[in-house]
Amino acid sequence: MEPNAMIKTMLKFNSKVVILGCRVGTLLQKELKGGGKAKVEELREELKIQLAKHEEEKAAWEKNKKMSMKIQELEEHQEELKEKNSGLESKLEDLKNHIIQEHINGFHKGLSTEQVEEVTATDGKDPVGEEDVVMAVEADPAV
Repeated sequence: MEPNAMIKTMLKFNSKVVILGCRVGTLLQKELKGGGKAKVEELREELKIQLAKHEEEKAAWEKNKKMSMKIQELEEHQEELKEKNSGLESKLEDLKNHIIQEHINGFHKGLSTEQVEEVTATDGKDPVGEEDVVMAVEADPAV
């Protein structure tokens, strides 16, 4: 190949590139002016949808965060109530034992003040006969 032929071919190629480049540039400018607005509006709508989804997710995240804090507070409150409840259970058990002991003491006191109660049995069906039978009820000697 001749050196001049190669240069001529390169010049033709460069001139065609410049012409095509100008043509592509004008086509892109027309597309941006006309079709670009529609594309921009489409992108705006898509952005609004994504923004709405983001706001919903953010609200759900905040709600979840608040619920987690509320759960933690309730668990702490439950622990406090368990501690108080265990103290109350022991006090209630002590009170129950005290009441039972007081009833037992009252029963023994009632028996000790009565000391002996005489009961006469004058039933005609008694095999012992017509005589008076005396029964004695004494207090518990353990008291």
